[in-house]
Amino acid sequence: MPETTHGTARSTAAADWELDPADAGACERLARTLCTGGKSDQVDSPEWVARARDAWDDLPAPLRREVRRFRRHSGPHGTLVIGGLPVDRAGLPATPTVLGSVQREATVSAALLTMVACGLGDPLAYLAEKTGALVQDVVPVPGQETFHGNAGSVPLSFHTENGFHPHPPDYVVFLCLRADHDRIAGMRVAGIRQALPLLTPAGRQALFAPEFITTPPPSFGPDAATSEPVEPRPVLSGAADDPDIRMAQLVTTPITPRATAALAEFGRACEARARTLRLTPGDLVILDNRVTVHGRTAFRPRYDGADRWLQRTYVTTDLRRSRDHRPDDGHVLAR
Repeated sequence: MPETTHGTARSTAAADWELDPADAGACERLARTLCTGGKSDQVDSPEWVARARDAWDDLPAPLRREVRRFRRHSGPHGTLVIGGLPVDRAGLPATPTVLGSVQREATVSAALLTMVACGLGDPLAYLAEKTGALVQDVVPVPGQETFHGNAGSVPLSFHTENGFHPHPPDYVVFLCLRADHDRIAGMRVAGIRQALPLLTPAGRQALFAPEFITTPPPSFGPDAATSEPVEPRPVLSGAADDPDIRMAQLVTTPITPRATAALAEFGRACEARARTLRLTPGDLVILDNRVTVHGRTAFRPRYDGADRWLQRTYVTTDLRRSRDHRPDDGHVLAR
């Protein structure tokens, strides 16, 4: 991302841009207005989301400006990292250690995530994943170390989120509440705008052909696979010089020899252009899920209440297009 005129750049950490302390304080005060402790503080309720949407307009102008610019064009990396957000570190409970952990009650971090999601579009969730919660915990879970999903601690291969679904999210937003003990866990990101020049003409042609089958990831559970035939899709679609991606190395299967070669070539290109983001508390990451793949390096959890803790929410820029998948015009895709 280019240098901005607001905040200060950090060269030693993940952030592209950092919120100044005064604006961080304003963010925290606003977030706390959404955390009154009343019955209306249910993160998944339409009423609370509406309050968060209105509150977005009261966030500091520099933060809103950066998010708005990123929404218009997500830049060469398809990733924006904003540092210095408040996460109420003194009041944080122990890092969750249960499978499927989510945030149902309003907190400062959940409020910030939801406000930013409303600035980008609308928050979105999938009923089959994390019980349809809008704000989800990304934490290591005992016994799940080798799980290839958000509960694991082994390397996680490159993927876009939910590329199997007819309505994948346009953005994925993470907020770091705690780093891992050893400070070695890294979010790996690679954008198509930098990887595309490394592809051969034959590879590009194959990636634009509907010769790949993508199934639900393990985070959707063992019952997510359908008995109905899955239609092959291309990995790349849209403009030839700035395409969108739908791919997950773990669950995307090429069905022709040329597709097999092209997918391997695409993986090598992503590896060659990948960046590793080592997040610190208060780092907010916005991934343009249409043009960016991401993964994770391995790390060693201790399960002592102070392990790595990210929170995540999905965003769609056009909630209407998935209306037939959302009962009662809510924010959760039921199928």
